[in-house]
Amino acid sequence: MLDANYWEERYQAGQTGWDIGQASPALIAYFEKLAHKDIHILIPGAGKAHDLSWLHQQGFRNSVVIDISPTALKQAANLYPEIPATHFIEGDFFSHNGAYDLIVEQTFFCALSPELRPQYAQKMHELLKPGGRLMGLLFDFPLSADGPPFGGSAAEYQDYFNPLLKIEHLERAYNSIKPRMGRELFFELIK
Repeated sequence: MLDANYWEERYQAGQTGWDIGQASPALIAYFEKLAHKDIHILIPGAGKAHDLSWLHQQGFRNSVVIDISPTALKQAANLYPEIPATHFIEGDFFSHNGAYDLIVEQTFFCALSPELRPQYAQKMHELLKPGGRLMGLLFDFPLSADGPPFGGSAAEYQDYFNPLLKIEHLERAYNSIKPRMGRELFFELIK
């Protein structure tokens, strides 16, 4: 069961192998091209919020994270005390309400039970403002029952998103971290 208890236990035990300890280079490359720093940004399942910290340091003050694990958020707040507490939202992504210009995907989709993928696509559509973008990284290896992380393919991802969001980019990431090189797709979708 990949519920709140599962993730809370992982953070409490320090079993967070997905945490790269810094903002993702692939995401930073995208963020550096953003022209407006006043946009509203959501990072779901953000864990220790390294990407939020990078955004905050660069002046993106309307950026928030949501995570179901209170321990993850507490660890993030301790790591980055300069970020106001209001930027750390404890809750279930699927119950979250808001309107965002940009939503950032980084190891959240792959951590969900695969049967939730259609709901994920629908919720992203709901949370994005008209013209808003969903971007980030998705794993590109065969989907299996073993996980998380759960894999997937470009064709599968297109099936989830195509009816709801326009696919601007869905291609092999050239700037993944070394352990994930050749196993990630960079994507950018527009509402």
